[in-house]
Amino acid sequence: MEHILWEGNAVLLLDQRRLPSEVVYVRCEDVEAVARAIEEMVIRGAPAIGIVAALGVALEARRNPRRPEEAALRAIEVLGRTRPTARNLFWALERMKGILGSPFRDLVKALEEEALRIWREDVEANRAIGLHGSELLGPGSRVLTHCNAGALATGGYGTALGVIRRGFEEGKVRHVYATETRPFLQGSRLTAWELTREGIPVTLIVEGAAGYLMSRGMVDAVIVGADRITSRGDVANKIGTYTLAVLARQHSIPFYVAAPLSTFDFSLLGGDQIPIEERDPREVLEVGGRRIAPEGVEGMNPAFDVTPAEFVTAIITEKGVLWPPL
Repeated sequence: MEHILWEGNAVLLLDQRRLPSEVVYVRCEDVEAVARAIEEMVIRGAPAIGIVAALGVALEARRNPRRPEEAALRAIEVLGRTRPTARNLFWALERMKGILGSPFRDLVKALEEEALRIWREDVEANRAIGLHGSELLGPGSRVLTHCNAGALATGGYGTALGVIRRGFEEGKVRHVYATETRPFLQGSRLTAWELTREGIPVTLIVEGAAGYLMSRGMVDAVIVGADRITSRGDVANKIGTYTLAVLARQHSIPFYVAAPLSTFDFSLLGGDQIPIEERDPREVLEVGGRRIAPEGVEGMNPAFDVTPAEFVTAIITEKGVLWPPL
């Protein structure tokens, strides 16, 4: 199912907040609508956010054909304020800004072509990640994954789920355990939905059950995506990833991160330099708009945590597998 549609005068986004119960598209006709869709999690996942942001820049330039460069710069500024942790967002906006300094006669067309190129390259990168990652899996592997790093979080195919998909096609993945991923439930609503649609056996667990499964010898590998990776290999990903990495180390289970090179931020050395998005505490205090905590209780809602490089077995990219230095 297509989750991003480009119509030239609008971007249509599959509303991931409504899955799996409803299939609804949100139509974005200007950069403000695109920015809201990113902020409010209509679209999420670092690579997908970058693609949609690039399309948002192209959209705004098309809406202002007499002043496309001015419109594009404003769009880049607006979109750059949406999700601070996702490196792919800023990488894509930097690529779009680079087009502005080139001598194109038709700037609107050039921006659109660049946005579509970013999208196409991401899908190709995901398939390469799947190919390289599947080589790390043994036959009959039981894989645990966290959050959603599938087609919905990328341009298509997926990073962590791209590895799982390819492994399943090759007969290497026997079963997948997906964490429900509180508070936004990306695992239960999105990852499980993607896997069941493709006939890949999946069992949903609460995050707190991961250690139990590992202690019982039920997990052969952990594969997650990433929102930003520093030059030393520290990884920012959905909150709860660090806990899984520590548990995997304790039980001698390989912990793999699957991400395109666009997720790397080589300007940062350590994970403590990564900006961590703090989302609305109501996402923790409520479920489906209904409060589950007593009045007077405060909520804390960091959207991401950082896994130090020493807990990462390897990082799977489209150019190959990056192993830690010996």
